[in-house]
Amino acid sequence: MKTLFLIIGAPGSGKTTDAQIIAQNNAQKIVHYSTGDLLRAEVASGSEQGKLIDSFVSKGNLVPLEIVVSTIVGAIKNAPKDVIIIDGYPRSVEQMEALDSQLQGQSDVVLKSVIEVEVSEEVARDRVLGRARGADDNVEVFNNRMKVYLTPLQEIESFYSNKNLLHKINGERTIEEIVADMQSFILQQL
Repeated sequence: MKTLFLIIGAPGSGKTTDAQIIAQNNAQKIVHYSTGDLLRAEVASGSEQGKLIDSFVSKGNLVPLEIVVSTIVGAIKNAPKDVIIIDGYPRSVEQMEALDSQLQGQSDVVLKSVIEVEVSEEVARDRVLGRARGADDNVEVFNNRMKVYLTPLQEIESFYSNKNLLHKINGERTIEEIVADMQSFILQQL
């Protein structure tokens, strides 16, 4: 039986860093994936699914929803550990519903919790613009990414709240405090 945790949060909330540290701290039982990494790994594997993904990505097109979800579900099933953390998913109501419907048909994967790392828009903006790692770390792009994150958020929160799966964590503390809080929560669910 695989146990799945999803971590969502605004750009700059620290969700990827938190997930990476927790997976490193618990390497014997937890594996961490990001959606983009999963798609790239599938392409690199040379599988039929990978070729299909590459046919979209190589033209700069978005990978269709069903393919993204089946890639995630495949990675979960083939994960080398029984506890999987995926950050940055779902990003839309459609992604949430598609994963939910896939999981309904699975007896070997259970979604334990969706952890939301909460930060104010101001803190998120300061972090993203403060790190300014690339061309996409500017005010205009940040504002768009924030809008993309916030638009479906209420519906995603409601959906997972109604299933008693949503767990919110204050992301406006030190990385050590956030990781300790999140890690403790995850380990209690196992």
